[in-house]
Amino acid sequence: MDYYIVIPIHNEEAFLKSTLDSIQQQTLPPKKVILVNDHSTDRTEFIIDAYCAKSILFKKLNTTSSTQHLPGSKVINAFHKGLKLLDDNFEFIVKLDADVILPSNYFEIISNHFRTDEKLGIAGGFIYEQNNAGEWALNHPMDKDHVRGAIKAYSRACFKTIGGLKNAMGWDTIDELLAKYYGFKLRTDGTLKVKHLRPTGRSYNKKAKKLQGKAMYTMRYGFVITCIASLKMALKNKSILSFWNNMAGYLNAAKNKTPYLVNQAQGKFIRNLRWTNIKRKIKA
Repeated sequence: MDYYIVIPIHNEEAFLKSTLDSIQQQTLPPKKVILVNDHSTDRTEFIIDAYCAKSILFKKLNTTSSTQHLPGSKVINAFHKGLKLLDDNFEFIVKLDADVILPSNYFEIISNHFRTDEKLGIAGGFIYEQNNAGEWALNHPMDKDHVRGAIKAYSRACFKTIGGLKNAMGWDTIDELLAKYYGFKLRTDGTLKVKHLRPTGRSYNKKAKKLQGKAMYTMRYGFVITCIASLKMALKNKSILSFWNNMAGYLNAAKNKTPYLVNQAQGKFIRNLRWTNIKRKIKA
């Protein structure tokens, strides 16, 4: 199957080589890889140029944006710019981070999943991060059917139907909710172990960590579900502050009448889906 990869990149000189090497070693190589150099101030562009010079597989795009590393807006804005350089002649498309190492058969396996299930919309492996003992341990804070934003692959049909990726925090949850709304399936493959070289959220600033509640508002969770989700997050993080930050973000978004990212019908579907999952976990 033909596929493209778009990689938003900002100051990734420490990890980028490992990511690009793992792409070059794929048993099923991509048609093209767009490397979006998003306002990097380190040696990132030098590394990109070296790989572009060695292989026609890679194509560079320089872009300028804020130096703040906010989840969602910066990354997806860069992704969209890279996407404009590609045509629609692909079976699936990949949004990849610049700080991961993929197993060599990663996209061959992903391709097999898409080929054997025409209703499969989003697929990916699992993220592993090094713990204090230096061991690579599974890092998956959400449900096991969730594909992490660092390694998301979309079938062409699903990507087009959901309208691409939303330029906002929570984009990697909204995409899956909309995929389900339109009847697509999600699949995570536990045999595909991806090494994530930078712990999740390490580069985000304090402002970014207060946007989760706003994202819940824009997804039309409603107040009660947002309370439950925020409490669950606080217990997992062992931080009551994260609960209050989430709720403050939600209430501020409501006060400011922040535009929703989904319509009323999609919002109703999302709330029903969330309630179903909550009840299932309570019974379990």
